[in-house]
Amino acid sequence: MTKSLFPGFDGLMTLSRREGVDVRPTLLRVLTDLYVQASTHTEDEQRQFIELATRLIDQVDDATRASVKAKLAIYPHTPVPVLQKLGLVAAQEGRRVPLARAIPQPTPAPSPARTPTDAEARMAANMAMQPKEAAEIHDMFFGADASQRALILQNLAQTPLKAAPRIPTVHAKRAIQVLEMAAIAGDVDSFAHELGDTLILPSRVAAQIVDDAGGEALAVAARALDMPSPNFQRILLFFKPAIGTSVNEVYRLSRLYDRLSDRSALVMLAAWRGSTLAVTRAKYQPSLHDSERQRARGASSQSRPSVQPGSSPAVRTGSSGSER
Repeated sequence: MTKSLFPGFDGLMTLSRREGVDVRPTLLRVLTDLYVQASTHTEDEQRQFIELATRLIDQVDDATRASVKAKLAIYPHTPVPVLQKLGLVAAQEGRRVPLARAIPQPTPAPSPARTPTDAEARMAANMAMQPKEAAEIHDMFFGADASQRALILQNLAQTPLKAAPRIPTVHAKRAIQVLEMAAIAGDVDSFAHELGDTLILPSRVAAQIVDDAGGEALAVAARALDMPSPNFQRILLFFKPAIGTSVNEVYRLSRLYDRLSDRSALVMLAAWRGSTLAVTRAKYQPSLHDSERQRARGASSQSRPSVQPGSSPAVRTGSSGSER
């Protein structure tokens, strides 16, 4: 089980400790999700899960430990050593410790709206992005390599171009849940549809983000949703196998995501939206140009005089109607 999904597990742990990107909470959550999805396990799978889970339980934060504990407490085939590590089984007895009822948490009061700083107010009043500029940023980003993309995203934080508005928190939280479920199930179509619908992107751009091999576009989309880092890491591990099985790629994208600013992501989102308008205009520009030419021809033909300059009209005299 773990060998197929995490062949570089030890290397990833070592790199995490050395480089400061802590992926241990994400790995424990993913290991637990994989384990409880199956109704039976081989002895080798059980041994590996015991070894890895008991090793990680003491190294993760309380929230991750509580989440894993809740899932394994109701799973009927959780190994006893893991139950003991989580305090769900008495050390000398083979019975589960009954769980106490959850203490209801008071609903937190909504935080007051933060007044934007002068710099933020000036930035918000800056020029909106034109379709041509949006298309150029879109094409430049998708045509760049990994290092160039990181530089582009860094520079977008300082650009005077107007960023897209934030996605409402309620919509973003729902989308994060749906995207993570689609990623775990490997449902590419549902993932792309949900991403495009939430970020208000056309299907063409949403598919381009999902199919992007480098993963930077997915990081930008996740940051635009204000997705927590552990959720983004889980999506990488499930949805992008080529990235999830590479120690260096997981670390690189995790570091990029943690350093990516909200403004950079929202400016790029505005570029993705605006690029569609530029493509539409370019598509219909020839027909619009022909229509203008036809209208110009019609106007000139209607204004043509009936008598040519230099000719004099005939004058009739007399009863016989002779002309002179």
